Amino acid sequence: MDEEKVIVIDFGGQYNQLVARRVRECNVYCEIYSYKTEIEQIKKMNPKGIILTGGPNSCFEADSPTCGRELFELGIPVLGLCYGAQLMMHVLGGVVEHAPVREYGKTEVMITADSPIFEQVSKRTTCWMSHFDYISKPAPGFEITAHTADCPVAAAEQKEKNLYLIQFHPEVLHTAEGTKMLYNFVRKICGCKGTWRMDSFVEDSIQKIREKVGAGKVLCALSGGVDSSVAAVMLSEAIGTQLTCVFVDHGLLRKNEGDEVEAVFGSEGPYELNFIRINAQERFYQKLAGVTEPEEKRKIIGEEFIRVFEEEAKKIGAVDFLVQGTIYPDVVESGLGGESAVIKSHHNVGGLPDCVDFKEIVEPLRNLFKDEVRKAGLELGIPEYLVLRQPFPGPGLGIRIIGEVTAEKVRIVQDADAIYREEIANAGLNRNPDQYFAALTNMRSVGVMGDERTYDYAVALRAVNTVDFMTAEATEIPFAVLQKVMSRIINEVDGVNRVFYDLTSKPPGTVEFE
Repeated sequence: MDEEKVIVIDFGGQYNQLVARRVRECNVYCEIYSYKTEIEQIKKMNPKGIILTGGPNSCFEADSPTCGRELFELGIPVLGLCYGAQLMMHVLGGVVEHAPVREYGKTEVMITADSPIFEQVSKRTTCWMSHFDYISKPAPGFEITAHTADCPVAAAEQKEKNLYLIQFHPEVLHTAEGTKMLYNFVRKICGCKGTWRMDSFVEDSIQKIREKVGAGKVLCALSGGVDSSVAAVMLSEAIGTQLTCVFVDHGLLRKNEGDEVEAVFGSEGPYELNFIRINAQERFYQKLAGVTEPEEKRKIIGEEFIRVFEEEAKKIGAVDFLVQGTIYPDVVESGLGGESAVIKSHHNVGGLPDCVDFKEIVEPLRNLFKDEVRKAGLELGIPEYLVLRQPFPGPGLGIRIIGEVTAEKVRIVQDADAIYREEIANAGLNRNPDQYFAALTNMRSVGVMGDERTYDYAVALRAVNTVDFMTAEATEIPFAVLQKVMSRIINEVDGVNRVFYDLTSKPPGTVEFE
């Protein structure tokens, strides 16, 4: 991570995490920073390359996010994407204005000049465009290297200064050869060797944990999900019996999951962990009573988690560190990693209380995306059935129940979700979709069951396919499977008389409901 790094400067674009993720697929470590980051801080980081993201603004308007000319004079290769491309031109003397024709969606791009960014890329290639403004005249010294039918400057460069710009989005999968373009930039233009690999990350992380913790006691927040499980095993490898894992059953887990977690990590499981289970279902239900706003629910759950850990730590004795399974999308979506809007506060990031009774919080997976966490888990020797299990949010069913959380609603969504997961497995679909679950809407409607009127809840089924959980598409589950799930839920789960299937992609939605 310290050896070679590419940084992404975030101007508020929706794809900033995807840019970082695609760079990491090239085995190059990448982090996201706000456009407000001082130039001196960027110099100290000594990045091998800089990528400027897209954004929703017009770069020529007074209050739009911007950067100084000095950024392009550091001698570091810079690649501007969409808004980043326009901003580069605007700052360096080009002309950017409102486009006479807006381009949105898959667009054919014609490459008109040899360019290191387009090495081994087809001369005509399909790319994803999304812009209202366009570059009508490039800055002095820049050569146009690509165009479309409506966009005169789809790409340009000043090769001598290693400055490159692309009007489209190479980071999204809709750009057919986008990965090649990003690879060409980070590996060939920036000269990165590709040393970002999971085996070295795991080894390095274990060593850093040992150095940080020393002889201190550590409390690990173990939810039983993929992230916290990988964090727990990594800590166990690093410090052994100095670690105590506390599993809080907040009553918002999937059906029977509390017992399943204990079976894996408890005294009868395969790991030598100090494991404590806290049954706090009623405590959480009381705190959530009457609360309907999603952000408030997340923050309540997050704070109550911390309070339970503080109480348990006092029973154990002096505890120096709290470990959490925070991952990079949690950080960025909570508004802490770049310039993007706060999408949702994660219970172990934006939901943390201001005062935490520990010396320090340790988050060994904080810089990893979900699929990287899985790879780390496999490197640690965690069995595939644990590492590849369905993702489950920290706030649990609290954000899969729209509106107020009650014990009765938890029972409904647990039973419905168990049926859904069972039928997905029976159909042989449990590895495709990538994530699937049942959620309880706050909608009640009239139905007829057994010749009698009902007025019950509607359950929504969610299933998505995704590479990195930054974008997602609804899965085409066979209709016969959905029909069977619907029939079983309505017949077997008291309180439900309708079942919906959610077709929303991410964006504009999120994978979870709240």
